Amino acid sequence: MTSEWGEKSTADLMSRCVSKEMGQGVPKEGWRICLAHEFKEKRKPFQAKDVSLSNVMDHIGLGIRYLKWWYKKTQVEKKAPFIDMFRALPLRQIYGAPLGGIGGGTITRGWRGEFCRWQLNPGMYHYKTVIANQFTVCLRRGGQTVYQQVLSVERPPTLQGWNWGYCGEYAFYHALYPRAWTVYQLPGQNVTLTCRQISPVIPHDYQDSSLPAAVFVWDIENKNDYALDVSIMFTMVNGSGHKDDKSGGHWNEPFHLEKDGEAVSGVLLHHCTAANPYTLCIAAREQADREVSHQTAFSPKGTCSGLWSDLITDGRLDSPTGSSPPTQKGEKVAAALAVSCSVPAHKLNSLEFCLAWDMPRITFGSREREHVRRYARYFGDKGDASPSLSHYALTHYKQWEKSIEEWQRPILRDSSLPPWYKSALFNELYFVADGGTVWTELSEDADVSGGVRSEDGGLPAQPALVKEYGRFAYLEGQEYRMYNTYDVHFYASFALIMLWPKLALSVQYDIAGTVVQQDPTERLHLMNGRYSPVKTKNVVPHDIGDPDDEPWQRLNAYLIHDTADWKDLNLKFVLQVYRDFHLTQDSQYLQDMWPICQAVMESELKFDQDGDGLIENSGYADQTYDGWTVTGASAYCGGMWLASLCVMCKMARLVDSEEAYQRYKDLLERGSAAFDKLLWNGKYYNYDSSERALSNSVMSDQCAGHWFLRASGLEEEAYQAFPKEKIRRALKSVFDLNVMSFSEGHMGAVNGMRPEGVPDRSSVQSDEVWIGVVYGLAATMIHEGMLEEGMRTAEGCYRTVWERLGMAFQTPEAYCERSIYRSLAYMRPLSVWAMQLALDRSQRDNTVRAKTGDTDEIET
Repeated sequence: MTSEWGEKSTADLMSRCVSKEMGQGVPKEGWRICLAHEFKEKRKPFQAKDVSLSNVMDHIGLGIRYLKWWYKKTQVEKKAPFIDMFRALPLRQIYGAPLGGIGGGTITRGWRGEFCRWQLNPGMYHYKTVIANQFTVCLRRGGQTVYQQVLSVERPPTLQGWNWGYCGEYAFYHALYPRAWTVYQLPGQNVTLTCRQISPVIPHDYQDSSLPAAVFVWDIENKNDYALDVSIMFTMVNGSGHKDDKSGGHWNEPFHLEKDGEAVSGVLLHHCTAANPYTLCIAAREQADREVSHQTAFSPKGTCSGLWSDLITDGRLDSPTGSSPPTQKGEKVAAALAVSCSVPAHKLNSLEFCLAWDMPRITFGSREREHVRRYARYFGDKGDASPSLSHYALTHYKQWEKSIEEWQRPILRDSSLPPWYKSALFNELYFVADGGTVWTELSEDADVSGGVRSEDGGLPAQPALVKEYGRFAYLEGQEYRMYNTYDVHFYASFALIMLWPKLALSVQYDIAGTVVQQDPTERLHLMNGRYSPVKTKNVVPHDIGDPDDEPWQRLNAYLIHDTADWKDLNLKFVLQVYRDFHLTQDSQYLQDMWPICQAVMESELKFDQDGDGLIENSGYADQTYDGWTVTGASAYCGGMWLASLCVMCKMARLVDSEEAYQRYKDLLERGSAAFDKLLWNGKYYNYDSSERALSNSVMSDQCAGHWFLRASGLEEEAYQAFPKEKIRRALKSVFDLNVMSFSEGHMGAVNGMRPEGVPDRSSVQSDEVWIGVVYGLAATMIHEGMLEEGMRTAEGCYRTVWERLGMAFQTPEAYCERSIYRSLAYMRPLSVWAMQLALDRSQRDNTVRAKTGDTDEIET
């Protein structure tokens, strides 16, 4: 299931590597790239100027209103827009696996070794490579330094006293999140270094997975006939490259912590800003055959030759006592930590470092409320946890790795799965931690219910699950700054419900509590130019807020459309409720969600305008594809409506409500007949029933409702809305047209395709490929026994993003066939885990059929 063009694409990433060294413990599976690689294709972000003339004319009012709003936001309020159409992020083809657990902030280390993307303030990203943050190796023989090199291919204009310009052709990077390896052959030295980074992102773990820390293990292979003394130095600036690094008042201090027979030492870098102060920590284990030394403070400007000379003299640093003075305004301060060991001839030794950061109490942009991060439950919220965090990380990382390997092993050893898929499955998980993610404690005065209690058809004020596991939020994308955007979470949620189900349910409780809320405040919606309430009762919100404002308190940061008219949000809530119950069997959750599901379904019925049991669309962009006009019944929303009726029937039976069952069953029967009559054309479901020129476009996601039914285990005839043969025929049409007729089948599935085999270009988004939608489509194909087609469909997206366009660890929402991408580092591609759910279910079904002798339908 790996194509020839795909194998060539993979090989190209390593084509400039001259070293044959494979390093220590580097797995075969994952994303591998030579440090000397250069991506040939350079794409540009979609911006306002890229809208076609015809679409400009259709949206001229939107453009004017957005420009006015953007000017007020950026020039008057001095705030960053939640979506900035004029200053989209340029593509930097540099990112590697992020460091840190879930919800405590992240620091991304690029695949060439640079520390280059920072999310310490919750949800707010800073893209700056801090050049002084480096690892340096020093080799000594017979008391003399024979080699000292910064392990960076960069040649910066600063820090000229350091030896830069490591030759990238002798090294490669390999990522299998949450771990990554960099293998360096030191030219002419007969020494190979393997740097392994480990972050505590561990499925079904709700303690260590929250920790803001990562460990670097350096394995040193000495292939010489003589012993060497080897030192690794880790340098770190107090800050993140942000302008507040020069605001003054920052200071460093050395520390030593001994606990349970293990000792660690290092340097604390106290970053003393008015909002969200934090402490960075670089640390190492103290062991009998290792020497740990430090430099508390140095200035990361000029030549910085003093630090270089300090290390080169004897392979260690001076280790002064006492703290550094607070910085003056305009100056920066950095620290260094070195660990040394002896490596006998033809032997291996290792050194261990930790990077941790402690920002336990956080405020969002409005600074109205203080929140406590999850990890503070275990390490305190006083801001003094960095020594304990580093001690814990350095003494527990082996257990983290054991847990990670046990989780990944069955998939990595499955020879029926292609290598690219294994890389996609694990590496796309980066977004769970690096999606601007916050994981906080439920404060004592918080009321999740939205004011409507259980006895009135609502929720408890503090559901036991949320109280125990906290609140979780992640951004729609690093550029689309809205937390828990629900129409996108619908796709991404497979990763959470399969790996951290308690967090998935916590999100559902938060969303359920918002359903009963209403905010009558009138505001201008930019698309139609009309004023309408911020939040309507019994409608799922688009999102729970902007981190630059006050999430959970002010909903619906998205103000392009009036999302009260979005029919799919309520339906996606209902579908997720049952899928999550099916996968967790949490009966209390089902009982709590049932009345909320009934309320949102009732609000949907107003869209059944002709009483045929099928909701209809009447207007502009009222579903997930912005700019694609929908009139009448549609394959996407209509299909999800029918799927929602199916799960309502199932849930009615589970809660023993015969009256509800009969009501939803009647709607399902009438709606299914209308859906089939209005939309089925013999080959696929038309985009909508309007009979306008483009109503018969082929939508790649037309079977989304059916996908969720299969993911929820609803194969019983009583809970089916779509004839199986029509679903398979529709998927075959999508594969033939949207996949294989688009870019020779090498780029996944385009959103909209005309029956004659050309992309639908009627809207801004119809000719895009949405990576997360494609992974969901592939999962649907796998559920329906179309394994080869599903894998081919998804492979095109992975190859395009990770191997051709250089978008590793920043998978975008979308790309077009040429030139353009949109919204880097996006939530939706987490839906790749829906493919794994489909594969797991397919294997179980085949096993059952084989045991029962029913082999006629076993898929190969």
